[in-house]
Amino acid sequence: MSATAPTLLVVEDDPNLRLALRDNLEHQGGYTVEEAATVKEAREHLARRDFQLILLDVMLPDGDGYALCRALREEGVSVPVLMLTARTLEEDVVRGFEVGAQDYLGKPYRLRELLARVGAQVKRAGAVPPSKLLRFAGYSVDLDRRRVETPEGAEVDLTRKEFDLLAFFVRERERALRRDEILDAVWGTDVVVDPHTVDNFVSSLKRKLKWTSASRFSLQTVRGVGYRLEVEKGS
Repeated sequence: MSATAPTLLVVEDDPNLRLALRDNLEHQGGYTVEEAATVKEAREHLARRDFQLILLDVMLPDGDGYALCRALREEGVSVPVLMLTARTLEEDVVRGFEVGAQDYLGKPYRLRELLARVGAQVKRAGAVPPSKLLRFAGYSVDLDRRRVETPEGAEVDLTRKEFDLLAFFVRERERALRRDEILDAVWGTDVVVDPHTVDNFVSSLKRKLKWTSASRFSLQTVRGVGYRLEVEKGS
């Protein structure tokens, strides 16, 4: 992850939702993320550093997001706020905007919509969005153009799923990935796919990337788990 990636503050008291948000924003969005479970913790984070966006739940153990957002605006804190909450009645949404939020997204959210809304707010705030160009072992993966190039600059001809799989491996490099985790990230949670499909796609990726034992990367099989992309240090 880039050291210059915009930094977001996720304020959410549910630990599972907070972890899922952080993982999605870091690994799918490329952002730096800090977490808070309460209004008090959020205040402590805000006192220590500047953020490019706050993702704020409404119902918190020691207060509510509406009051926190209003207080921040009254104190002159201008960091954008995206309210992320299950409270989606019209009066709830209107109240969110009235206290100074820039956007309001209901739970359960769609990941692509969340990332698009976060990106729009970060851009409006004047921060540089995360890079859409991933690199590993001399290869480049252009997420916008969906293009992969070898270290020599030649394009690698990948199918849509092969590209998505490679991008996921690169984002999650050096981490052991379970087959079911890979399937959910690349094929989606609403599609039933044979887990061995991952094996076939990994073999195809190795062939198209012209992998050999001398390559600066390796798609290692993790026995009983799945796969891990290992990249030579400095690559």
